[in-house]
Amino acid sequence: MKIIVDAMGGDNAPQEIVKGAIRAKRELGVDIELVGRKEEVEACLKAEGCTDIPVVDAREVITMEDDPSKATRNKKDSSMTVALNRLRDGEGDAVVSAGSTGALLTGATLIVKRIRGIRRAAMAPVLPAGEHGVMLIDCGANVECTAEYLLQFAYMGSFYAKKLMGCENPRVGLLNVGTEDTKGGQLQHEAFALLKQANDEGRIRFIGNVEGTGVFSGEADVVVTDGFTGNVLLKGTEGVIKYMMKALKGVFYAGTVNKLAALVLKNDLAAMKKSMDVNEVGGTAFLGISKPVIKAHGSSKEAAFFAAIRQAKTFAESGIVDDIKDNIEYMRLKGESHAEA
Repeated sequence: MKIIVDAMGGDNAPQEIVKGAIRAKRELGVDIELVGRKEEVEACLKAEGCTDIPVVDAREVITMEDDPSKATRNKKDSSMTVALNRLRDGEGDAVVSAGSTGALLTGATLIVKRIRGIRRAAMAPVLPAGEHGVMLIDCGANVECTAEYLLQFAYMGSFYAKKLMGCENPRVGLLNVGTEDTKGGQLQHEAFALLKQANDEGRIRFIGNVEGTGVFSGEADVVVTDGFTGNVLLKGTEGVIKYMMKALKGVFYAGTVNKLAALVLKNDLAAMKKSMDVNEVGGTAFLGISKPVIKAHGSSKEAAFFAAIRQAKTFAESGIVDDIKDNIEYMRLKGESHAEA
């Protein structure tokens, strides 16, 4: 198993990326290939006393200022572009990058390509909720969606939840403004009908509409929505978590008695914080791409990037891409054109 790492992507590249990669090689038993400016990456490796990870030289870096839709085409010698090209050419089993989300998604679509029959790749983060977490698909890759897109998201999310999240029979919910079958607009009505049909055929376990409050109460394992709505939910959730942690800190530092209470609850508070920590998950999978691509958080440090590589390893070993390919005929509407973009 070889994981190709974009060593120049993210706020803390290349130092923290290299540290996470070294840890992954030692603890996960995977081969690592770092892609980036060779002298900078090798200097980081040397500083960590590591000499057995190869570096592929790539002179350019895609920044947040670059146009995501053109970045990988305009910067063909960037670490991200070279990494994706190597994945496409069979030089590794997965790519992990903490670089620009838009550029990575566009590059993965144009270079590595979507699975034939999949209309759009989707971003599928796992949020801290319930026993296994809850997958939100899509969370921003596709602002405008059709009902067919949502049907495909449901299948792909279900496969992921079963193979990587430990859900034996994943419950799929459609994010909506109410739980009643009649709620929502045209997109939700059309998607509901397709998801119900897939459930009746025994292909997915569709439990119906799920409200925003139900996302975090463990009602579903996979929550399907368009990228616009999903991104609003995701960013809102991140904001609430930050506010709650700050508010709790303020409460426990308000006085002597509160500080003593904080000491008593120290381990419980640490466990709660860990359950909400993005570093524990690592990154977001791009589902629908023909080979595993993982987007690590832009602010990733060693622990978060290690987790992202671990996620990539598990994804590559899971067979999810084959599951999607084997079921593609059920994920497409009959009589529609499906020419590849």
